[in-house]
Amino acid sequence: MDVDSLTLEHLSRDECLRLLASVPIGRIVYTREALPAVELVNFSLLDGDIVIKTDARAKLAAATSGAVVAFQADSTDVAEHVGWSVTILGYARAVIDSDEIHDLEQITPTSWVPERPNHFIRISPTIVHGRRLGAPQSRDGSYSR
Repeated sequence: MDVDSLTLEHLSRDECLRLLASVPIGRIVYTREALPAVELVNFSLLDGDIVIKTDARAKLAAATSGAVVAFQADSTDVAEHVGWSVTILGYARAVIDSDEIHDLEQITPTSWVPERPNHFIRISPTIVHGRRLGAPQSRDGSYSR
C-alpha cells in the first residue's frame, strides 16, 4: 500500500463508542503516587460508560475512585498501515450499589486479573476523541486500495 495515499479521519463520538465495543482490551491511565500509571485491562461498554472489573485491593481500584482518568483502545493492521485509536477522558467511580453490581456481574467479561476480582470501576466519558488512519474512501463509502 502506498502510505502517501492514506487518510486521517477524525471520528464522531458514536463511531468512537462503536469501535470501543469491538475490542476486548484497552488501557486505563491514572495517577498513582503523583505519577502517571497505565494498566492494560479488559472492559465492557454499558450505556456509553466503560466498565472494568478488578480486585478491590488493587492499586487501580484505590487510585481511580472519583478521579479523572484517561482510557484508550485501538486496533491496527501493521502490514496495511491502517487502524484506529480512541481516547476517552472522564471521571471514574467505584460501583457500590448492590443492584448495579448484580447487573454488571451479568454483562461484564471475566476479568483477566489473577486475584479474585470483586470491584467495578465505571468511567463516564466527558471527552471522546478518535482517529482512523486508512485508505481513502470512495463516494460509496468503500475503501480503495
